[in-house]
Order: sequence, then C-alpha cells, then structure tokens
Amino acid sequence: MAKYQRKNKQNLTLDASERKKYLRWSILIPVVLIFVFILWNYRHSLHYYYNVLFNKELRKTDSEKNKHDARNILLMDSHDDNSFGIDVSQYQGNILWDSVNLINNKFPIDFVFVRATMGEKSRDSKFKKNWNAIKSIHKLRGAYHYFRPNENSIKQANNFIKTVKLSPGDLPPVLDIEERPRDQSMDSLRVGLKRWLDRVEEHYKVRPIVYSGDSYFTDFLEKEFKDYKLWIANYNFWVESPKVHWDIWQFSEKGSVKGIKGFVDLNMYRSDIEDLEKLTIPYE
Repeated sequence: MAKYQRKNKQNLTLDASERKKYLRWSILIPVVLIFVFILWNYRHSLHYYYNVLFNKELRKTDSEKNKHDARNILLMDSHDDNSFGIDVSQYQGNILWDSVNLINNKFPIDFVFVRATMGEKSRDSKFKKNWNAIKSIHKLRGAYHYFRPNENSIKQANNFIKTVKLSPGDLPPVLDIEERPRDQSMDSLRVGLKRWLDRVEEHYKVRPIVYSGDSYFTDFLEKEFKDYKLWIANYNFWVESPKVHWDIWQFSEKGSVKGIKGFVDLNMYRSDIEDLEKLTIPYE
C-alpha cells in the first residue's frame, strides 16, 4: 500500500509538472506568433526606423529630407504594383515641369493633382501655369477645390467650374475638405458638401473624388460619402498600406521630386496606371 501511495504521489507530481510545462508553452507560442506578426507587418517601418538610428550617412547629414526619403522609398518599394503621383499648389513656387518625372529619381510619376480654387472667390495663383504644364509633359492631371465650410457651397462650386476646364483624359474633379465649420453644424456642412458635389458632377458629367484626412472622414463623412472615390491623407508611421476604403493614399507630405524645391505631397493609387486611366473623363 505504501509503495502504491508513493507511486501515485510521483504521478501526481509529474502531472502537475506537465501541466505547468503545457501552460508555459500555451502562453509562449501565441506571444511568439504575435511578435513575428508585428515584425512582418511593420517590417518596412522598422527598417526605416533602423536606418534613422544607425545609417551612418543619415546620421552624418542629420537631414530631415534624407530621413523622409528613406521612409518614402521603402513604402513605394513595397507597393511597386501601384501607381504614384504628387499634388501641388502655389506653395511649391515655380516648378520646373520639364524635370518633373520621378520621385526620388526612381519611381515614375503617373499623375498630378493641382489646387485650382479655394472658397467662393479665391484661385490658386499658379493653377493655370501648372495645369497647362502638366499636359505638356503627358501626365494624368486632376484639379481640386479647397472647401471653406463657412462659405456658400454653390458659389464655391461655381468658382471651380469657372476656373477649371476639364478635357477627355483628365481625372475627375476633387473636393478637398479638411476644416470643421465655425458657424454651422456638421449636418449642415454635409449638406453643403453634397450640394458642391452634385453641382460639379452635373457640370462635368463625371462623379468627383472626395479628399480628406483619414480621421476626419471616418468621424464625420463616411456614412454619407462612402460611395465616392476616396483620397485620404494619412502620414502615420505605422500605416503600411492603403485601407480597404481608400482609392488614393496621400502617404507623405515630405516627398522629393526633381524640379520642385522643398517638399511635395506624395500619393499612391491602389492599382496600376491602366486602372487609374479608367477613372478619367472619357473620349467621345
């Protein structure tokens, strides 16, 4: 009997040890898998961060431009099946358009958006020059309107229509909404945005694109405007690819393009240039 009891006690001890071992592995394996997933999912961001910390050339120059170039190149390399573009306004000054062809001397520029108008009466001082120059270098071009929430939406639409003459092969007009209203509710703002979109669509016979910040769109506009093509600004370091509801992703405001002094916004369309061309105003 005593021998049996000792053996039974040993078995119980062994069972407890096995349970502890099993428990350790049941915790460790998921932790390891999560860690591997994070490393893989954010490999490009981590590579960029590593370069910023340890790349001798970047550290030697201490250049903000070089740091952002490293990040942008890694992102574009990882999405080289997409098409890339830029957007410009008068803030880029005088652009040498004959030199505007590549981002970071590597990635072809497929499309360019240009700011045309702002509010009821304002026009971008460089719009006409930029608009004509883009056509001469044979890039897909599009024009956008900066919406001012506290001004009349129909007058803003008419300002854009008077300024921008779209041709077959041009990209649809873009409504840029970034500001929150001061003197009206968000419901009233949404009504104004819809009026602008309807007026512009009626004139050009093509559905406009909506541009906004990611959180702004998600918080205030997604329900009413989810059926429009969406151009989102999101510069989050940890965002590695466009989300499902983005058609165009403005992933950086600090891009480098020969022919443009200083930084310029960088964008990617979620497919190749042939697919992007399907959005353009058709030839009759």
